[in-house]
Amino acid sequence: MSLPTIDGLVSLPAVQHLDLLAPPVAEAVSAWPQAEHLAVVEIDPSLADTAAMMEAFSLPLTAGANCVLVAGKRDGEERVAACVVRSDTRVDVNKIVKQTLDVRRPSFMPMDRAVGESGMEFGGITPIGLPTSWRLLVDSRVSTIEVAVIGSGLRRSKLLLPGSLLTRLPGAEVIEDLAYQPDSAT
Repeated sequence: MSLPTIDGLVSLPAVQHLDLLAPPVAEAVSAWPQAEHLAVVEIDPSLADTAAMMEAFSLPLTAGANCVLVAGKRDGEERVAACVVRSDTRVDVNKIVKQTLDVRRPSFMPMDRAVGESGMEFGGITPIGLPTSWRLLVDSRVSTIEVAVIGSGLRRSKLLLPGSLLTRLPGAEVIEDLAYQPDSAT
C-alpha cells in the first residue's frame, strides 16, 4: 500500500520520521500496527490551523479531522474525552458528548491544560498518543475521509492516513452524530 499524499507536500513514512512527531505521538506510532499506513508531511507552522492548511493546499474541509478535548464531572469524578470530527463539522458537546460521558456540564479543555496534559502543541493535538485514561470518541463520518489530515502533535507537521484507520485507533469508540454541520445547529 502506498502512503497517503497531498499534492504539493512530500509524504514521508511516519514510522521512519518520528522526529516530526511530538514525543507521545512518536511513541504511539512506534507501537501501532497500522502505522505503516501513516504519512507525515512537514508544513509551515503558520499553516497548523485547519482552515489555513486547507486553504493553502486547496483541500476541502471534509479532508481534515480535528481532535477536540472535552472534560466534565459526575459525582466529583472528572471524565475526559478526545473527540475526533471532520473539519467541516462541530462536536455536539451539549448533547451527544454530555450523554456519552454521562457528565453534567461538559466543556472544552482550556488550551494550557490540553497542551500540558497531552504533551502536544496547540494546533497539533491529535488522537494518536493521548493518555489512555481518556476516552476516544470518533464521529462515524470520519471513516469516509479518503486521506485524512490530522495533527502530529507539533505545529510543523501533519499526519495523513485513511479516515477509516482513525476508527481503528486503540480504544476508539465510533459514535453516530458526534458532530453536526454548523449551519444545521438547533
